[in-house]
Amino acid sequence: MQTHFTEEDLQKPHIREADRVLRSCVHCGFCNATCPTYQLLGDERDGPRGRIYLMKEMLESRDDDHRVTEETRLHLDRCLTCRNCETTCPSGVEYHKLLDIGRAEIERRVPRRPAERALRLGLRKALVEPARFKALLKLGQTFRPLVPGTLADKMPPAPVDAGVRPEGNRHARQMLILEGCVQPGLSPNTNAATARVLDRLGIGLTPAPEAGCCGAIDYHLNAQEAGRARMRANIDAWWPHVEAGCEAIVQTASGCGAMVKEYAEVLADDPDYAEKATRISALAKDLVEVLRDEDLASLEVKEGRRLAFHCPCTLQHAQKLNGAVEQVLRGLGFTLTPVQDAHLCCGSAGTYSVTQPALATELRDNKLDALEAGNPEVIVTANIGCQTHLAGANRTPVRHWIEIVDEALA
Repeated sequence: MQTHFTEEDLQKPHIREADRVLRSCVHCGFCNATCPTYQLLGDERDGPRGRIYLMKEMLESRDDDHRVTEETRLHLDRCLTCRNCETTCPSGVEYHKLLDIGRAEIERRVPRRPAERALRLGLRKALVEPARFKALLKLGQTFRPLVPGTLADKMPPAPVDAGVRPEGNRHARQMLILEGCVQPGLSPNTNAATARVLDRLGIGLTPAPEAGCCGAIDYHLNAQEAGRARMRANIDAWWPHVEAGCEAIVQTASGCGAMVKEYAEVLADDPDYAEKATRISALAKDLVEVLRDEDLASLEVKEGRRLAFHCPCTLQHAQKLNGAVEQVLRGLGFTLTPVQDAHLCCGSAGTYSVTQPALATELRDNKLDALEAGNPEVIVTANIGCQTHLAGANRTPVRHWIEIVDEALA
């Protein structure tokens, strides 16, 4: 794609990066074929190719250009950031990088209305602090009948009890675990089950209490500096353990894993953290990357339940681990039912299910129809956002896959 940035424009790092990404696009349109929002809406501007043109037009224009409007922002807001288009693209266009730049630019040029700003600030403040989120969640569950509208549907029931979590310091092999911000409140059993399974494999898990939200919520709600600050804080929390020789940093939520693996990229221009961020990203592993390299026969799993696996976008498109969980589950003896259009997003997409509820609900219902077609006993996934969003329909039970493995330990 030909661009028309001035030499002055190209002195700015974000414009140079946008120019690089734009020039890799040959506007073939293959991306539209696998874009969830384009499939639903049929509008070129709600597909990757159209959004690329909108961002190109905006970035090449001056601040007073009348073509850059709230409508431009609407089409960028509707993007799930699922990165399905990147998996499909034959030219390797790094669409998500351009989208981060475009969203920051539209936020600067076309400020949101107070109600929208308040919603986004509220999401950032409510979700990123585990203690605060737990308190708000408990309050919401207590007074669920009084919660208005669609928010009541998003209020999950009380979580599965986490049970006993083994001490991790009795093993020679040590890994860190990112506890997460909403997962301890919504599904505390996920990390406890992970600790029990890895304990059986001779691996100890060490939490780092000082580490908090991975930064994704802030970063993808256009509070990018706040997101970077959280990344730096996590690096500081993990660094003593890294220097002590920890083997890996495990994430049980694929959205967090995708973000931590991008620390090196996001902090590449930070002279104080670039080198450390590179090391952290190299150590980051989704849970399935740990398990697939172990002798799973030693787990002695005795189970034959029929499962449907929902592969989160952050696992298959961002981390490129499509098929990895399915391979582990089949190897352990589980029966996996077929899922049509498994590449499509469920509509959770971080805070998307709150900011774009109508589209998110339609995507969720379509995804559940596909997951339930094979009559599974349980739907399993690898990301807390997807788990909560899918479970919100109150249809087939939805769990994290490691919980099912833990329950099946002989």
